[in-house]
Amino acid sequence: MMRVTRRYPGRYPARVRFLRISDVVRSALMGAGVVFLTAQGAARAQPAETYPHKQIRMIIPAGAGGGYDSYARILAKHFEKFVPGHPVFVNQNMPGASGMVGTNWTASVAPKDGSVIAITYNTLLLEPLFGNSAAKYDPRELEWVGSMGKQQQTCATWHTSPIKTIDQAREREVVVAATGATGNSALMPKQLNTLLGAKFKVVSGYSTSESRLAVERGEVEGICGLSLSTLKASSPEWIQNKRINILIQTGAEPQEGLGHVPLLSSLVKDVNDRQALAVLAFPEETGRPFFMPPGTPKPLVHVMRRAFDATLKDAAFLVDAEKARLELDPVPGEQVEAMIRQVYAMPAPLIRRAQDLSK
Repeated sequence: MMRVTRRYPGRYPARVRFLRISDVVRSALMGAGVVFLTAQGAARAQPAETYPHKQIRMIIPAGAGGGYDSYARILAKHFEKFVPGHPVFVNQNMPGASGMVGTNWTASVAPKDGSVIAITYNTLLLEPLFGNSAAKYDPRELEWVGSMGKQQQTCATWHTSPIKTIDQAREREVVVAATGATGNSALMPKQLNTLLGAKFKVVSGYSTSESRLAVERGEVEGICGLSLSTLKASSPEWIQNKRINILIQTGAEPQEGLGHVPLLSSLVKDVNDRQALAVLAFPEETGRPFFMPPGTPKPLVHVMRRAFDATLKDAAFLVDAEKARLELDPVPGEQVEAMIRQVYAMPAPLIRRAQDLSK
């Protein structure tokens, strides 16, 4: 069944879809006794008349040309219009370790004075929960500004590959490219191997752009863990010219245009595994989140949250987003923060099973 875009007449442009926690995630949270929090009770700080900095660094923990880079740069172009004093946003790519380098720097080294904001890989939100000592941050302590949209994943092979369905990926080894051990492109094929008996072999160490080139050159057969929105933004010809075979997708319901592609959740029969998948689906619901360093003054965080919300409704921004083929599904910072606290409060056995599935 195709996902229908929700519309909010009089509030937001029709093209902007708002986050709805999937039924799978919601049922798992409620079954775990976790109460869903809303942003209604969030503290209301008074915005400053003029932002105290004339320049704000936008940290992008990925290489140039990828999906996260495209989203962050287009946002930054319009963001300054809605921050009091109109500071200039300066983009700074800080790739490494599937986003861990830039995220660690922003969380533990960056100034805590409101002069830095970063986008981060959503998979990194689970790394501290799973005990990864390389993660030098606690997502519950970061100051979440908001997310531009959810990010369901796909697993795809190049059009020349004989592997065109997930069933065929169970029959022989399929080599796929990845940027690092903690990124979506490494985690998703491992989950497919564990849950479905697939035979993906992950070759990591590629940059974001190199991984796509490796597919085109035939060095690997495909990539798992890329969202359709990323492909549309960074490699639109792959979609337009039908250059890839999409084998499977994550999420509670098919993405628009992928109604024929099976959902991972529909192929997993074990109840415990389905609940563990809900934990792993949480990063997809947070999508492409932006944060400020822990300890950033709350009034400045409030200013940035409201400026972020306003930017995502701005007509000029939406025109640029349309040109770049960005898919938007905005999530307020308060809601991102609430979802993170929910998942970190889930029962330990469920978290351990989710961790096992991510190895």
